[in-house]
Amino acid sequence: MVRVPKKYVEYKMKRIKEKKERALGTKLFLKAERCNSHKCVMIRRPYRPGEHGQKRRRAISDFGKQLQEKQKIQLVYGLTNQQMRRLFRGHSGNPDAIMVELEKRLDRVVYLLGFAASPRIARQLVSHGHILVNGRKITSASYKVREGNVVSVRPQSRERKVFSDVQEYFKKHEVPTWLSLDKSAWEGTCVSKPSGETLISFDINLVGQYYMR
Repeated sequence: MVRVPKKYVEYKMKRIKEKKERALGTKLFLKAERCNSHKCVMIRRPYRPGEHGQKRRRAISDFGKQLQEKQKIQLVYGLTNQQMRRLFRGHSGNPDAIMVELEKRLDRVVYLLGFAASPRIARQLVSHGHILVNGRKITSASYKVREGNVVSVRPQSRERKVFSDVQEYFKKHEVPTWLSLDKSAWEGTCVSKPSGETLISFDINLVGQYYMR
């Protein structure tokens, strides 16, 4: 069996993420701090991927717009089609309730607290057992953080390479008002209900229409 080098896999994954952002025409902050720099693919190549990416594009149909919004949410929050369907049908397409549910996910909270440089890395930290909620290890990225819950990095994990830049993230990262962060203790607390505000604008109504078909 041929063993594929890890660096090659990481390179291919990076290219896939960049292509997804370019295809949707939106900066989704999938690539950690790179999305906030001049190296961002949406600055260097702000057009669709492929041989004909720079050619004029036909108007997108209503269904196409619905599908794009659905894909944006899936990419940012790492959801499957089944999870998306369950989320939208469970909240009857209520935009505020849906955004609150998405922001309460443990992997999202880990990212918003600055423990991870990107949502993808945050999901990995949770699934690999590096994150505690009220002192208990949680490995489900979809775990819902509630008011009063304390989210922290497992003490045994803090010396790992993946956390080597956390203090730098803390300096640059602005924590939402519904979360509080104790930088010295590496822990954050959910102090109120999520506001549902995000860096990326989603049209929840379009996604609701997609699942009503």
